[in-house]
Amino acid sequence: MIDLHTHTLFSDGVLLPSELVYRAKFKGYRAIALTDHVDYSTYDYVIPRIIKVAKILQDNYEILVVPGVEITYVPPKLIEDVATECRRCGAKIIVVHGETVAETVPEQTNHYAVCAGIDILAHPGHITEEDVMLAKKNNVCLEITTRNGHNATNKEVAELALKCGAKMVLNTDTHEPENLMDEQKIQLTLLTSGLDLKYFKIMQQNAIDIINRGIV
Repeated sequence: MIDLHTHTLFSDGVLLPSELVYRAKFKGYRAIALTDHVDYSTYDYVIPRIIKVAKILQDNYEILVVPGVEITYVPPKLIEDVATECRRCGAKIIVVHGETVAETVPEQTNHYAVCAGIDILAHPGHITEEDVMLAKKNNVCLEITTRNGHNATNKEVAELALKCGAKMVLNTDTHEPENLMDEQKIQLTLLTSGLDLKYFKIMQQNAIDIINRGIV
């Protein structure tokens, strides 16, 4: 299992990176991205620390640990600038906190995110077909999420992604140990999203592709 959207105590998660990664390893993960929330005030603090701990944990727990971020509540027109700075600091995966129906996210976040050279648009909510087409064009993956609340629009996102040919990834948006992925959670999420089980392999390959382009 590969999960490219998780949180630690460096933002609003409840676990240290060491515990999160070991718990993921124990559940059968082969790769995990640490993608704590950042904005202008925190990216240069969080990323170096995630990079440091990711290498230590990867070397000792034999699980691929990828340092990343989730750009969150940044004014939409500035998302590209923050993404560029996060890359410069060493983030290998850039997630943007999309316009979920579970929260009040700035309008146009989805649009500016898919135009910003990021990797994953998390929980996009009622994303427009135009922005899904832009995601396809710019090789941005749309997230299908296992997280309660954010998952309310999974089916809508999946239908548009399939219609437009945009790529999808399955992530957990883990904040607590109970959020981590398992077979039951995967099957239930796919079922309620209107997706066959075959799409899990496709989405996992999309996740591998994101990891590989971040490493190069």
